[in-house]
Amino acid sequence: MDNNRIIIFDTTLRDGEQSPGASMNTEEKIKIAIQLQKLGVDVIEAGFAAASPGDFDAISQIASAIDKSTICSLARATENDIKQAGLAIAKAKRKRIHTFIATSPIHMEHKLKMAPDKVVQKAIEAVTYAKTFVDDVEFSLEDAGRSEMSFMKEVVDAVIGAGAKTINLPDTVGYRFPDEIKAMVAELHKFINGRAVISLHNHNDLGLGVANTLAGITAGARQVECTINGLGERAGNAAMEEIVMAIKTRKDLFDGLYTSINTKEIYTTSKLVATITGIEPQPNKAIVGKNAFAHESGIHQDGMLKCQETYEIMKPSDIGLDKNNSIVLGKHSGRAAFKDKIKQLGFDDISDEDLQTAFDKFKVLADKKKEITDDDISILITDESLNKNKVYELVSLQIADCSNGMASAAVCIKYNDELIQDAAVGDGTIDAIFKTIDRITGYKGELNDYSVKAVSEGKDALAKVVCKVTFNSDNPPMIGHGLSLDTMLASGRAYLGALNSYLSMKDSLRSKSNPHQV
Repeated sequence: MDNNRIIIFDTTLRDGEQSPGASMNTEEKIKIAIQLQKLGVDVIEAGFAAASPGDFDAISQIASAIDKSTICSLARATENDIKQAGLAIAKAKRKRIHTFIATSPIHMEHKLKMAPDKVVQKAIEAVTYAKTFVDDVEFSLEDAGRSEMSFMKEVVDAVIGAGAKTINLPDTVGYRFPDEIKAMVAELHKFINGRAVISLHNHNDLGLGVANTLAGITAGARQVECTINGLGERAGNAAMEEIVMAIKTRKDLFDGLYTSINTKEIYTTSKLVATITGIEPQPNKAIVGKNAFAHESGIHQDGMLKCQETYEIMKPSDIGLDKNNSIVLGKHSGRAAFKDKIKQLGFDDISDEDLQTAFDKFKVLADKKKEITDDDISILITDESLNKNKVYELVSLQIADCSNGMASAAVCIKYNDELIQDAAVGDGTIDAIFKTIDRITGYKGELNDYSVKAVSEGKDALAKVVCKVTFNSDNPPMIGHGLSLDTMLASGRAYLGALNSYLSMKDSLRSKSNPHQV
């Protein structure tokens, strides 16, 4: 192993999906996995195979679609979890099982209700069984940040003896400070003495996820577990883009350390994850936030005009963001210029069919919108790829406010080449639209979350609507995306997108006999 290379272990599809409201369907997960591979991620934790048939199916399809990155499934230290993980990643060219058990006194006593010697035994059994499926086994000491060093050494020694190649030290509740993480890693690095790779998984509860990760790297950790945009449970995980750019920007402090990440794919990956999950980074988010490279202060602007390095320690182009070429296309632009632009934006693997569909939508938009921005084009491409499986398609809608405060909506939907129309009233226009869609399709959805944002600036900005809808209490909520200059049209499309995702998931699970279930 190259001891200067930092292995990037991305858990956006597993821990990142545990962010409230960030659920993704299988098609969306595959799209993110393909982009993560393009980004240069070493290990993709594709999910938790034993969690549900849907998770198993998504991991299995990702394992078949990815040929460069290692595909990993999480598994508790139980026989069934490990079996599901092994079966789910069976088709992957490079595969890993990541199994874990808690090692902190508080977790062992209150969650596991197990004595320490029993925990060690379970850890050994888990790694030994995982080795019957894969050669590459990672073991995590859950809540390592609050575990006792002597016991961690005992567990680490045992699982390395059983065949674990990577030892992960999660600060599960984001409790530790950088100097504490550095000391923990340094002591275990000396104890392990090259027998396994040390990995870090730091949560951001105190805003220290990235700082703790970088501190651990300087002490000998050579794998970092992170997510795009810092997604994850509670306050999230250490953000991949911040870790990678910190190492690249401060080479003087990291003494030859590097990652395999193609940093020019960072912005595209961030936008894709934000679009799919509906969770946008805050404007002042480091590296990928809307204001990350914005300069409003007159003093800063003057300095930037004289020398960029006065107020920027990295270039927007380093992460694939072209700040100097944002408005170049209009209604007279041709297909060749459009294709060249989307390649500049990082969409160089788009099919001819998707390209033509996106171009047609671009021409329609250009007739209505004076200025077309890069953000407009990026969202057109992404929206098309997210809404390919259309069982139901919104054709048109008409809304009206009634004098008593109620609103009505007339909706036309295309289904199996047939146009179906109906109308309904509701408590507001959005409610009326959704109730009409329920009447037409026969599926009653419960709206869990709704958000709308302008894709770009100006009064003619595209509206991007994200809906989170539950159609069956036995299934997870579905996320739908809608795009239009008209917010009501975008809302209808988003709601139908959620329904189409639900139907796609049902069909996928129905077509499989789920032989992995025991």
